[in-house]
Amino acid sequence: MMRRDGFSPIPPPGRLRTLSLATLANTVGSGLWLAGAALYLTRDVGLSAASVGAGLTVAGLVGLTASVPLGGLADRHDPRTLRAVLQLGQAAVAAAYLLVGSFPVFLAVAVLDALLTSGNLAVRAALVAAVGGPDGRVHAFATLRAVANLGIAVGAGLAGFALAADTHLAYQVLVAGNATTYLVSAALLLRLPAYPPAPQPRTAAAPRRARALRDGRFLAVSGASAVLALHWTVLTLVVPLWAVTRVGAAPPVVSAVLLTNTVLTVLLAVRLSRGADAAAPAARQLRRAGLVLAAAMLLYAATAGLPAVPAVALLLVATVVYTVGDLWHGTAGAGLAYDLAPPDAVGAYQGADGMLAGLARAVGPALLTLVVLDGGVPGWLAVGALFAIVGLATPALVRRALATRPAPDAEAAAPTPAGRAG
Repeated sequence: MMRRDGFSPIPPPGRLRTLSLATLANTVGSGLWLAGAALYLTRDVGLSAASVGAGLTVAGLVGLTASVPLGGLADRHDPRTLRAVLQLGQAAVAAAYLLVGSFPVFLAVAVLDALLTSGNLAVRAALVAAVGGPDGRVHAFATLRAVANLGIAVGAGLAGFALAADTHLAYQVLVAGNATTYLVSAALLLRLPAYPPAPQPRTAAAPRRARALRDGRFLAVSGASAVLALHWTVLTLVVPLWAVTRVGAAPPVVSAVLLTNTVLTVLLAVRLSRGADAAAPAARQLRRAGLVLAAAMLLYAATAGLPAVPAVALLLVATVVYTVGDLWHGTAGAGLAYDLAPPDAVGAYQGADGMLAGLARAVGPALLTLVVLDGGVPGWLAVGALFAIVGLATPALVRRALATRPAPDAEAAAPTPAGRAG
């Protein structure tokens, strides 16, 4: 397993570093777009906030349909080349936002964007598995998560210049910058070697995609992880609204909360990823994640009724606890999705796992704002109880999935010597 010196999330020279640099370029663009998209589409294009929200919701749901098919495609073809091609497509779609002038055009571009993004995530998971190898893929996943957080933070900071200028030209530069990062990322990906697909066992009667969607025990484990994935909405939507409307904190506190999570993710993602390479220890880590996330919900609930200064301090403490649970959940979920998948169907299984997580992201905003913001402290307690119960149930679900898993073929399990991180 590769180690890094100091606190830099970029790994030592090798294939994982190349993949990390491609991720960094890609996520700088993501940060640009995440920070600037809403204002570009409303202030510069002239769409209403309601139409933007509705369009992105529809696009997000449609986009989920690409996850499993494109993940399955990565099982039959070189995931490096496939991902580079997808990123060239994403560059074109990102640039197409410059042509948006009406809601129908926006919806068409947003749907294409969501389809490519969802599929690309599944293909990326297959590429991470190839680069990291069976013993290093969770470490690679955690490394890329730290790098991604750094890239998004840099991109969001750069977007601030465009938002401060608030001119047509500034927004056009922001959109073009996002498109350009896809091209840079694709070029970096092509510096990696090709990774031939794993041979499909002769006994496999069903296509890889069908196997992933029919594997009920795998879907049960991924469904448990997807329920815990509701915590993403807690941090990005519920906590900011709770802090301002119920705690009475000043808006800059929201930035402090998100910055705390970002910095800790960059510093701790790899350190907290250890021990999640195989399904059984990953299940125990997911159990810990559920309990820690539940504790964070209790701490957020405890801010109700406190004076401003103690409430803000407790919000930050809760976010530290939350981040530990978040990181454990991320690496444990990845470890389970990798280790429970047949070696020749990693992409399809990752696509199914990503589809369930995407559904959680889709229903999370409406569900959690209703439960927590309308329900108050009892709502926080209910969400915490849900996280704890799901975490505690996960090891049993994993044991059930492992009980019916065929013994892996030694040759099929190893992608090839070239697939190991260098």
